[in-house]
Amino acid sequence: MVIIEDEVQYRGALKRVEELMLKLPEDAPLSDPEMVELDLLGNLVADYEEAHYNIGTPSLIDVIKLRMYEMGLTQAALAKLIGVSPSRVCDYLSGKAEPTLKIGRLLSQKLNISPAVVLGV
Repeated sequence: MVIIEDEVQYRGALKRVEELMLKLPEDAPLSDPEMVELDLLGNLVADYEEAHYNIGTPSLIDVIKLRMYEMGLTQAALAKLIGVSPSRVCDYLSGKAEPTLKIGRLLSQKLNISPAVVLGV
C-alpha cells in the first residue's frame, strides 16, 4: 500500500493536486489519466491529513459559540431564545453547567445544531 510518509512528500502531492484541480475541467471523464492521478493523490493527501492534522470533533460549547457568531446572537439574545437566564447561558458556555435535555433540544432546534452534537455522540 502506498502512503505519504513525510511532510516533503505531502507538500509535493498537495502541490500536484492543486495543479490538477486548476487544469482539469469540471466535466473531465473519470477515465482521463490526469483525473485518475487527481483521485489517487487526493486520497493519499486526505489520508495523510487525517493522520497528521486531525482537527477532531468540536465540543458543544464550540458549536454553540460558532452558531451564535453566525447568527449574530449575544448571550442575552440566546438566553431569550431558549428561555433561560443570561447567567445560565454563561454557565453553559464556560463549561460550569451542561444543558438539560429540554434545553439541549431547544439548542438543537433554534441553532440548527445536530442532536448528535448536543448529546455528545
